[in-house]
Amino acid sequence: MLTFGLTIIRHGETQYNKDKLLQGQGVDAPLSDTGMQQAEAAGRYLRQLKFTNVFVSDLQRARQTADIILRNNLHSSDVEIVSDPLLKERSFGIAEGRPVEDLKNMARAAGLSCPEFTPPEGETPEQVKLRIKAFMETLVHRMAVEHCSNGQLGAELQGPPAGLPDDGVRVLAPHALVVSHGAYMRVAVRYLVEDLHCGVPCDAKLSHVFSACPNTGMCRFVVTLPASKPHLPSAAIRCIFVNRKDHLKAAKEEV
Repeated sequence: MLTFGLTIIRHGETQYNKDKLLQGQGVDAPLSDTGMQQAEAAGRYLRQLKFTNVFVSDLQRARQTADIILRNNLHSSDVEIVSDPLLKERSFGIAEGRPVEDLKNMARAAGLSCPEFTPPEGETPEQVKLRIKAFMETLVHRMAVEHCSNGQLGAELQGPPAGLPDDGVRVLAPHALVVSHGAYMRVAVRYLVEDLHCGVPCDAKLSHVFSACPNTGMCRFVVTLPASKPHLPSAAIRCIFVNRKDHLKAAKEEV
C-alpha cells in the first residue's frame, strides 16, 4: 500500500485577476506584485513541508507561483518541477481577455450559471474533467513507480485537521505539490468528490467545497493506493481541507 499527500494550489494574483478580466489559456499574464507577495506567503506557510514531486501548469502565472513556493521551502528547493499542459486553465474561448461580467451576462442569457456555461470556442466542464482524469492517472502512476519501488510507504494520519500547515501529511513521506488555476481546480474538486467518491471533512459544507478557490488558496487530499492495484480506479482519496487561505491572513497581520 502507498499513501501520499496531494496539495493543490491556485496561482497568485495577476493584473487580469485584479481587473476582473478572464485569462483562460489564451492570456498568459505574469503575477502582479500582489500575486508575488501571495506566493511568498504560501511558500513561508509551507516551508517546513517536504514535497517529493511537483507538477505545474505550463502557463507562467502558475510556474512563477511554484518557483516562489519552492524557493521558500527548506526541504524541496532541488525537486524537479514537471510542467504539464493537462493542468492549464479552462479555455473560455471568445470570452478570454474580456470582463468576467461579460461571461456572467452570456451565461444568464443562456439560462445557466457561469461554471456550467461554455462560451463559443471554449472548453466545457466535461472536457476539463477529461484532462483532470488524465492528469490524475499520470500522477498516481508516477507516485506508485517512484515511491513504491523505493519502499517509501506511509500511513494516513487519522483525525480532523488541526489548522496546521502539515494537516494530513505529518507522517507521510511521499507528497505531491500541484500548482494550477481557479476554474480548473473547481472542476477538479468536484471530480474527486463526485466521480472518485473522495471523502470530505465531516463539518465541511458542500457549498464551500465546490466554491471558487482564492489566489494561492490550497486544497489537500490524501491518496491511498492498494499494493495489488496501484491505479486511479482503486485509489481511496480523502479530502483534508479545501480553499484554505490561512497564509494570506498571516501575511496581512505581518504588514
